[in-house]
Amino acid sequence: MNHWRLDAGDQTLAFASDGGIPACIYWGPRLPEAEDLAALAAAARADLTGGMLDALAPLSLCPEPARGFQGQPGLALAEADGTPLAPAFALAGAEAGAGRLAFLSTAPGLRLTHLLAAEATGVVTLRSVLESDRPVRLHWLAAPVLPGPQSGELIDISGRWTREFHLNRLPWTPGIRLREARTGRSGHEHPPWAILAEAGCTATQGTAFGLHYAWPGGHRMVAEELPDGRRQIQFGHAWGAETRPGTRFETAPLVAAFSTAGLNGLAAAFQRDIRDRVVPWPDPARPRPVHYNCWEAVYFDHRLDTLTEIAERAAALGAERFVLDDGWFGRRDDDTSSLGDWRVDRRKWPQGLGPLIERVHALGMTFGLWVEPEMVNPDSELYRAHPDWALGPQDQVLGRSQMVLNLALAEVREHLLAVLSALLAEYPIDYLKWDHNRLLPLVDADQARGILELLDRLRAAHPKVEIESCASGGGRIDAGILARTQRVWLSDCNDALERLRMHHAAALFLPACVTGAHVGPRRSHTTGRVHTMSFRARVAAQRHMGFEMDLRELTEAEAATLASVTAWWKANRAWMHAGTILGLDSEDPAVIAEMQLAADGTRFVVFAGQVAASAQILPRPLRLSGLDAEARYRVRLLNPEDAAPQSRGPCALKAGPLDLTGRALMSRGLSLPVAWPETILMLEGMRLDDA
Repeated sequence: MNHWRLDAGDQTLAFASDGGIPACIYWGPRLPEAEDLAALAAAARADLTGGMLDALAPLSLCPEPARGFQGQPGLALAEADGTPLAPAFALAGAEAGAGRLAFLSTAPGLRLTHLLAAEATGVVTLRSVLESDRPVRLHWLAAPVLPGPQSGELIDISGRWTREFHLNRLPWTPGIRLREARTGRSGHEHPPWAILAEAGCTATQGTAFGLHYAWPGGHRMVAEELPDGRRQIQFGHAWGAETRPGTRFETAPLVAAFSTAGLNGLAAAFQRDIRDRVVPWPDPARPRPVHYNCWEAVYFDHRLDTLTEIAERAAALGAERFVLDDGWFGRRDDDTSSLGDWRVDRRKWPQGLGPLIERVHALGMTFGLWVEPEMVNPDSELYRAHPDWALGPQDQVLGRSQMVLNLALAEVREHLLAVLSALLAEYPIDYLKWDHNRLLPLVDADQARGILELLDRLRAAHPKVEIESCASGGGRIDAGILARTQRVWLSDCNDALERLRMHHAAALFLPACVTGAHVGPRRSHTTGRVHTMSFRARVAAQRHMGFEMDLRELTEAEAATLASVTAWWKANRAWMHAGTILGLDSEDPAVIAEMQLAADGTRFVVFAGQVAASAQILPRPLRLSGLDAEARYRVRLLNPEDAAPQSRGPCALKAGPLDLTGRALMSRGLSLPVAWPETILMLEGMRLDDA
């Protein structure tokens, strides 16, 4: 029996092999350096009883039916002619280096490699590579398979357009929980993330395991409890995503994190990994600029005088980047035409985009532009010239009056690179809002590989341009796309109440600096709800802040509030974006609360959102997290004016700051003023030793 271990941050993964594909025999808190791995493997060896085969098939990094494994296999393979294959692999070699493990297993004509790496951010990345000496058909290849814990629940994510990032909490039960995204994107419906929370795990305490499949195409997740009680978790490309026979196949990286500090420990690890390892920042020292996006102000009605006036108002309120959204190209008066014709519409812009950009720059803002390069309208010059460039059959059902370009074709990628580079060469564009509004007509891994290659080449040619991943809002959010972009558009919904919930859930995986959040119109364009400016602005200030409304409609009071919150955000964004978002265990289900803690622990801000009327008369104390128990902190309420008119008692925070120890703040917590539904209170904290 051979043994190996891999340590990353506070976690250890240990593996053992008796001649076959290695199995993960331990995933949990970091083991002592002197841990006896042979004894650990022996302790993990299970008994046998009636109703079983005479040997327990290993739950290896790629479970094999040929070894008697009765559950979901890690590999489903066939010859090029469709004849099923059921290989039995033998371990042929293992390499262990500094923070790296590589296992090579072979079967006749096949090589299966599992690559594992301990990253400096404290996560582990895991990949599987299959090679064949002749073309074969791959139905399914799992990234290295890991065991699930023996208690607790599975947390995965579902959603839809304008209502993304809903957490599903399910108990483990015998059989399979299978989630598959077959839309060709990471998906609103099932983003590629999962949490395995042990019993008693909350935001601030308990044990949790987290997985994230870093792939912007369709994917598949299998969480299975076997009849013998063992549990496994698998991630990979969607079943059948490899549409052609081949001799080499590779999964995306599976990112694994572990926490004994509750869900917040996982959140801290995933946020740090995205921010510090995954995202390629063109200028890491540059503060994240306040956005203005014109979409919900003008839609397709582009007029230079109107947009110039709005740009002037945006700059006066604190905006630092102006983004011209859909409607500037071809003959784009609605969403039925011109996708693919990436040239400026001279009807709307007779002098091109230059006059607007010059005015934007004169106002001290940079300029961004909306594009949707992967798409084409049948009513476009591009489609009429190249109908063969569309992905899928010609008579397919359209989505948003558009089709998808086949990025597996080299000529398509070359064309898109050329037209985008021409735009970036002609105009000083700082930022591309890169949209993807249509579901794919079929699942095709080549499509995802094509977009990643295109983005890599575009970034190499224009390294200073930032890119946002937008896909009907949050339809393409994962570490695969974020390795080529710098921002995600979490949702097309700017309703602050919906956003408050989405921000809270998405913070389990995404840092503030990449999560776009805009102050929307007074009446939401996607829900019809009306919210105060304070609520809208303060919810947007939780993440990468921007505005998206017709600023000409603001009252003087609304403009003053927006300018004040924006100024606060700009003064605090540096430490917030380098820090950690921690969810708070609110004892009141009507309150969604989070805390953003500076990397050095010297300051924090708390956002306590009242989403509905509470069942009890008075607010329950809100306990904080992540503080130094022995240190003293000064806490003040930033917006006492947002307490409800019915708040008439001696709540101390309304009168001024409080000085309390970290232990008191985390144990007893703070009593907040009475708040109306759909309002948010902000508290600022500073460690007194550092004040």
